[in-house]
Amino acid sequence: MHDSSTTTDARELLRSQLIGLTTEMVAPGRPDLDTLTSLSLVTEMNQEDMHVPVVVGEQAPQIAAAIDAIVLRFQRGGRLFYLGAGTPGRIGILDASECPPTFGTAPGLIVGLIAGGRPAIQAAVENAEDDTAAAATTLDEHQLTANDTVVGISASGRTPYVVGGLRHARAVGALTISIASNHNSAIAALADIPIDVVVGPEFVSGSTRLKSGTAQKLVLNMLTTISMIKLGKTYNGVMVDLQATNEKLQLRSELTVMGATGVDSETARVALLRAAGSVKEAILMVATGLERAEATAALEEANGILRVAIANTLPASS
Repeated sequence: MHDSSTTTDARELLRSQLIGLTTEMVAPGRPDLDTLTSLSLVTEMNQEDMHVPVVVGEQAPQIAAAIDAIVLRFQRGGRLFYLGAGTPGRIGILDASECPPTFGTAPGLIVGLIAGGRPAIQAAVENAEDDTAAAATTLDEHQLTANDTVVGISASGRTPYVVGGLRHARAVGALTISIASNHNSAIAALADIPIDVVVGPEFVSGSTRLKSGTAQKLVLNMLTTISMIKLGKTYNGVMVDLQATNEKLQLRSELTVMGATGVDSETARVALLRAAGSVKEAILMVATGLERAEATAALEEANGILRVAIANTLPASS
């Protein structure tokens, strides 16, 4: 039998929680949006968005600490998981899905999980975010370990799906990181490294896909991109582990070899063929004169860091 008093109490608790959230507030002094012209609305919204990078920058020490901790766990064979409901879940999936083609990572290294599963990527799945056990179940299916990292993303900082997932991750011993748009959040209390990007009231009150979503995307960009830089996925500021799966990326690979070594396009093309498309190996082969098997071994010895492999090889070949 349904207990209406319990439902009422739960709704009142939720109401009290939402009232105090910055993300649910209406900015003071803002005129009714529907009275403004399109140009005024674009200008106002753009001005609001300008605050986001500043707020993210204020969290630089926390973000840097998170990156160093993530890299350490990658080096131990760990993985990175994102947890979110709605917009945060979709942003996590977006960031995770772009890492394999950009950095040549294995599909299972960085995983985005969303409340409601795959159907929730394109459509709202009602009440999925309120399931505190769902994330733990999914993390168990992925065989979460203490070497892994779990990043909980929630603008409000109180999403039950994310709270439950972080609590489970802590119990397993995994590194926990939170990204919230409110101070003193429930997910921050469960995080080894809390990242609070408090961007203030949204342009449309409560629509956290706006500034909060932008802040989340900026932070995730940093977490994965800089982690990959630390792991040797770039050289002189360009991608050297990209997967050349189309004509544009094949040309980019060729231009990357040319830029890194100073050779002409034909030499770069031949080197890529000899390296079976590996930009990193092609650069190393051109720069040092190594054969492919030797280049592969040199990169393994250098933990995949091209700069180190070149430095280790050139003295011996001079």
